Amino acid sequence: MLAIQIDRFGGPEVLRPVDLPTPAAGPGEVLITVEAAGVNFADTHQVDGSYPVAGTLPHVPGSEVVGRTADGRRVLARVSGGYAEQAVAKESAVLEIPEDLDAGAALALLVQGLTAWHLLRSAARMSPGETVVVHSAAGGVGSLAVQLAKEFGAARVWAQASSPEKRRLALELGADAVTSHPLEEKADVILDAVGGELFDRALDSLASRGRLVSYGNAARSGFTPVDPARLGRLNASVVGFWLRPTLAAPGAVHGPLKELLALVAEGRIRPVVRYVYPLAEARRAHEDLLARRTVGKVVLRP
Repeated sequence: MLAIQIDRFGGPEVLRPVDLPTPAAGPGEVLITVEAAGVNFADTHQVDGSYPVAGTLPHVPGSEVVGRTADGRRVLARVSGGYAEQAVAKESAVLEIPEDLDAGAALALLVQGLTAWHLLRSAARMSPGETVVVHSAAGGVGSLAVQLAKEFGAARVWAQASSPEKRRLALELGADAVTSHPLEEKADVILDAVGGELFDRALDSLASRGRLVSYGNAARSGFTPVDPARLGRLNASVVGFWLRPTLAAPGAVHGPLKELLALVAEGRIRPVVRYVYPLAEARRAHEDLLARRTVGKVVLRP
């Protein structure tokens, strides 16, 4: 079968197509013929060796697929080695999905959707009536976080994005305004995956008892030190978030995921899927993602 493999750490150029044996499903596992695989920003950290949990090489990246099991079910699944024509998943990590649901939309809900849901519900503990700022608002997580913040009762949602096209998209998805820092008004919740200078400027935009949730370092500029005295003067907090341990908690996956699927089915949120690449062009997908040429969910198709 065709798969994409990392055999050394570096940039996207280390991703290469290879022919591998079909993986074997063990007890409690299912073999899935892959219809589409999701690309996540965390995958780029696996490629360059900066992911918090180091993997062994060679390694096939990819943590999510839509596909079909041997008994004919169309499923959305968390996997290891998703950049391939076939992948193995634990039966407990598989959710059956409707035949008419777009594969890219389903993939958008698994990592990006659950991230956005838990950022607002679990990390920020957002309350109705609060003001929310979403950085990278046209990205996979940001485009869903904008919509979910409105769905969860935010009084006002501000969007930060890097280009006019991306800012227009955020407004189309329901953001009330586009922002730069400092804000015209203080924010109760700020979601930041960029880090660096943007993180530092965002701190001063927090309202009293506000929460700045840091869930990435897309700027790759090193993490900004946080002075406790500064937080004290702001009467605010910084919350760190990582999806992987969050999903290990009981009830952290299937309940929120079913809620997200229902919101899509009812037309109340809309996953953005515009960038679909052939599996063999995973390298180009990573290059475009890192260069911020993409919006919404990035997908590979075998």
